[in-house]
Amino acid sequence: MTSMKARLISREVLPFMLAFAALGASALLIDGILHLLDAVWIGRYLGIPGTLLIIGSFGYSMRKRKLISSGQPATLLRLHERMAWTGSLLVLVHAGIHFNAILGWLAVWAMGINVASGLVGKYLLKRSRRRLEEARQTMQQQGLSVDALEDRLYWDSLTFDAVKQWRVIHLPISLAFAVLAVAHIVAIFLFWGWK
Repeated sequence: MTSMKARLISREVLPFMLAFAALGASALLIDGILHLLDAVWIGRYLGIPGTLLIIGSFGYSMRKRKLISSGQPATLLRLHERMAWTGSLLVLVHAGIHFNAILGWLAVWAMGINVASGLVGKYLLKRSRRRLEEARQTMQQQGLSVDALEDRLYWDSLTFDAVKQWRVIHLPISLAFAVLAVAHIVAIFLFWGWK
């Protein structure tokens, strides 16, 4: 039981925590470097490419919903993950440690929750798929018939299908982030010191 728990932590929990911690640590490191170089002004503009990367990452969602037909879903998923992570990094550097815009910080918090939600979904889905496949292989090795195999895997299949529905939670979080980000961008355009 202890080795199973250790394996769960090393295969599932640790990668999630490391991916999330790497995002925060990278943002702090880049922001610190910009402060050391007296180039904090660069961070002010990193929100633009960060936002564009996040918007670009929605190609995967559009492909899954058949709004576009080009691209392989698996490739688009990996691209989605990388673009969303990099865009989030740039937005975090853009936010920096400056607490002068509540709307912007609400958007940053929503983005952080969205990233966490995406990572949780990724690792839960991966774990559920692996567990279902391991159970199927074990039962096949025991020589069960196809009907017996399907009967025994029925509840595991239902659980896997339920885990696949994590998007029901991820989508509203993404929407909340999008609304707050758009409100922040509109506020910037309204109150920018255009001269």
